[in-house]
Amino acid sequence: MIGDEEWLTVGKIVAPQGLRGEIRIQPFSDFPERFTQPGKRWLRKKEEKPNEVELIGGRSLPGKTIFVVRFEGINMRSQAESLVGKNLLVPTSQRPKLEKNEFHFLDLLGLEARLKPNEPPIGQVTDLTNAGNDLLEIKLMEGKKILIPFVEPIVPLVNIEEGWLLINPPPGLLEL
Repeated sequence: MIGDEEWLTVGKIVAPQGLRGEIRIQPFSDFPERFTQPGKRWLRKKEEKPNEVELIGGRSLPGKTIFVVRFEGINMRSQAESLVGKNLLVPTSQRPKLEKNEFHFLDLLGLEARLKPNEPPIGQVTDLTNAGNDLLEIKLMEGKKILIPFVEPIVPLVNIEEGWLLINPPPGLLEL
């Protein structure tokens, strides 16, 4: 049996598509094959036990960051509607190999955010949001949360092994 720590959430079902059971998925992954290549996937809502489904195929919607997929046994709109809000999961063992300076979301969660490598942390990475660009959500030590664009000029160094990343926020961002 696979435990919670062994799942990657790669997308969320956001709506049905048409009348024949297709489903719209908001991706949380930069690997489109997770939504287009047939094979086993799992669905889960909140803390439920994951349920296995068979992905028959999928496609991206032109000009949008949405995928439309079809699962085996889901052939009507009402069946697709019942899945809205569920997360699409894959086992962590299916993590693709990355190039240098590429990171898996789970590797970034919990990292300390620092302004200089040898200074104490100013916060911790609590989430990653895709709003056109990837944004790191950092909970500052005083409790408020900020969003930092996950781009090299603003996050010039990520040290997974030591558990921290360096941020160079634009002037005024920490004061918001």
